[in-house]
Amino acid sequence: MAKRTQNKASSFFIEFERETDKRWIADIPKLPGVMAYGTTKEEAQKKVFAIALRTLADKVERGITPTPVAKLFTHEMARS
Repeated sequence: MAKRTQNKASSFFIEFERETDKRWIADIPKLPGVMAYGTTKEEAQKKVFAIALRTLADKVERGITPTPVAKLFTHEMARS
């Protein structure tokens, strides 16, 4: 049975789930498809943050500025 926990300490709400094989899955619900596995909860969190940053950067490059990014920057470049 998987065990789920949550982390609100970061700017993103992260859900953690522990698999029966002891691996951790970190998921950011507000960023569909952004999830990562790790052997520890901390490793999964680091990996999911890296994937989230890559996903957000890709959206900005395509002209889509997600709300979390707009809140991080005050420059017009991030809001266009």
